Amino acid sequence: MERIYRVSDGGQPFYAVERGGQLRHAVFEGGHFGAAYSAGDVIDGGLNAVRVLAPVRPSKMVCVGQNYLDHIAELKKSVPTEPVLFLKPPTTVLDPGRPIKLPPGVGRVDHEAELAVVIGRRAHRVSRAQAWDYIFGITGVNDVTARDIQNREVQYTRAKGFDSFAPIGPCILAGANGDPRTVEGFINGQRRQGSTTAQLIFPIDHLVEYITFVMTLEPGDIISTGTPSGVGPLQAGDVVTVRVEGVGDLTNPVEHE
Repeated sequence: MERIYRVSDGGQPFYAVERGGQLRHAVFEGGHFGAAYSAGDVIDGGLNAVRVLAPVRPSKMVCVGQNYLDHIAELKKSVPTEPVLFLKPPTTVLDPGRPIKLPPGVGRVDHEAELAVVIGRRAHRVSRAQAWDYIFGITGVNDVTARDIQNREVQYTRAKGFDSFAPIGPCILAGANGDPRTVEGFINGQRRQGSTTAQLIFPIDHLVEYITFVMTLEPGDIISTGTPSGVGPLQAGDVVTVRVEGVGDLTNPVEHE
């Protein structure tokens, strides 16, 4: 397993891989994401010499609600019999380190720490047994949510769809498998969320099968697998961190729009 970053040194974004304690240019076969890759030249200065960007720009983000039992309990909802799906538009995607913007007049806005899988191959009606063959790796997502709007409306689109409401990163852990991983959320350094993907109601391979029966997933698309309990409001001036085991820290400040 290796960490793949999407970075910029002031020019066009490019991919880099951590290998042998060094950051190197990552070269994808055929020039497209999700294919096999090799490590090229060393990047002098490593991550300190580049700006880390969201590791993918997905055509769509498929998110799963109410997928941890403890989160369902805090929302006072019943356990779903099928995955609860919603989409976040690509305009929600935010780079690590960039500010989450609190829109005016929307009320409470919450953090939601999540593990996401990044699709590496075009996936249509993939069986559960083959699901991990279509996954390039895992990353972190903060599924920022306008909670008051969500509580008023049946659909999640508006509550989840504001610009900057999907920080992703800081990298992709390529070659990850279905082993349980911890998912944590921090506000100003204080741990507010913590669980493991072993507690998912619908595990990742099930989600891949369920979602790809409905829609084709393209390389770079994301399935965000749900958040554990402990979600809470963000305030201007906060610093929020999502930590997925093996991926690292996805940290963003919070400010008024």
